[in-house]
Amino acid sequence: MKGQWNDHDHEIAEAWKRNYRTAPAQLEKMKRAGSLISAFNANIDAVVKISGKKIGDLIKKNRFDESRLVMAGERNIRNNEDLIRGLINCFRSGIAEEWLIGEEDVFHWLKKELVYDKLQMGGQGGIVANVMAVCGVNPVYVHCASLPAEQAGLFLNRSNLLTVDDKGELKKAALVDRKEDIPLVHWIIEFDKGDVVNIAGQTITCPKSNRFIATYDPLNFRLHIDKGFDKAILSEKVKVEQIILSGYQMLQETLADGSSGKGRIDESIRIINRWLSTNPVRIVHLEMASTQDRQIRRHLLDTLGKSVDSLGFNERELIDLMEVLGEQELAGKCSKETNGVNLFEAMLKLLSYTGVSRLQLHMYGLYLTIQKRGFRISPEKNRDGMQLASVIAAAKAGTGAIDNEDVLLWAKNDYVSGTGITELRNLSGYIKTNYSENDLLVSGIWSGPEFEVIAVPTILIDKPVTLVGMGDTISSVSLVAAL
Repeated sequence: MKGQWNDHDHEIAEAWKRNYRTAPAQLEKMKRAGSLISAFNANIDAVVKISGKKIGDLIKKNRFDESRLVMAGERNIRNNEDLIRGLINCFRSGIAEEWLIGEEDVFHWLKKELVYDKLQMGGQGGIVANVMAVCGVNPVYVHCASLPAEQAGLFLNRSNLLTVDDKGELKKAALVDRKEDIPLVHWIIEFDKGDVVNIAGQTITCPKSNRFIATYDPLNFRLHIDKGFDKAILSEKVKVEQIILSGYQMLQETLADGSSGKGRIDESIRIINRWLSTNPVRIVHLEMASTQDRQIRRHLLDTLGKSVDSLGFNERELIDLMEVLGEQELAGKCSKETNGVNLFEAMLKLLSYTGVSRLQLHMYGLYLTIQKRGFRISPEKNRDGMQLASVIAAAKAGTGAIDNEDVLLWAKNDYVSGTGITELRNLSGYIKTNYSENDLLVSGIWSGPEFEVIAVPTILIDKPVTLVGMGDTISSVSLVAAL
């Protein structure tokens, strides 16, 4: 499959195809990366593909106020109408967002109205665990707030993927059945580029295939941490070298039981610090995800966000972080023109605020890492890890699943996208104007006196089978393959 690049970009595309030749070797390196914890959230995803016509039928059937469905508002679901409003918001912009369902009645209404096409692993923690396991990281310890058989069956049946059973013993995750646990189900509603929906007197055309996530999850809503898992990680038999954290995005400042969401963040930090005290951990990465509650987003950034080694996010999540930092003008600029240059400026603000050693953005067509000069992972290793992530993400998008080793390098001979080359060219020009001459366009690397930039144009799949879990796959592979 060729990328959509113009004739004058042919040499650049060929240069990146040569750069990408490191992917098989990087995949082999992952088997020697050392043991890893993936925490905290795993759930069941119910995936359904929806058409513009189906959206219109739901609106008519339920007699929703169409004018309200196209209005801006809180990114939370308190009633059935809010759910359709969130879906239309993502459909109209071709973006991915996750909104939380606050009422059980809405969840039951959704189950009635939309029949799922398939069930698959959900939650950043669960997705990362499967990806790391199939890439050969050994062992991978995955935290599960709930693990009935329905959930366990979504873990890859691999001996290097472990969690705790109902007795607190480490077992192969796919074979555990904590019978007293309740299933935690999220709805992944996917839509296609070019589809249309007619609403409120206007025709809305979807600019990019993407998805809207509607989540009802009472355990992960409060960042429930399993005591058996915590105890197992503190065992002398367990030696963890890498930790990838996620799952904070569902917290709210005040939880349903009246307790504090910020308090749950603080408690998780205490637990993580215990793990760090008994394990030879080399790197801790936090995947920010789409955290809707502004107070939670700010507290997470000011606490855990400032203490980890690495932060990962997509373009929308980065814009949200700019908003809580008071960078409203820059956030608006990035929202209006969501491109690599504007997001690079936002990343520099985040780097300055947090002091974190490594930041990684995954956006459409381009992966961008900024790290402090002298960080333990060299720019070249970062680039090679990001390239492998692009190959594996393309395999996931193109085949629908990366559940065995044979499919991981499915896209290794593909060209990078014209979109990625354009973004990289513009970023290279920006750095030339504001910093110095560079060969970012062909090498993907620029080193300044204080920080280093690693930028990789990515392989894009025109008609993806799935986009679920793409960011988690990209962030985790980029990091671990670079170690």
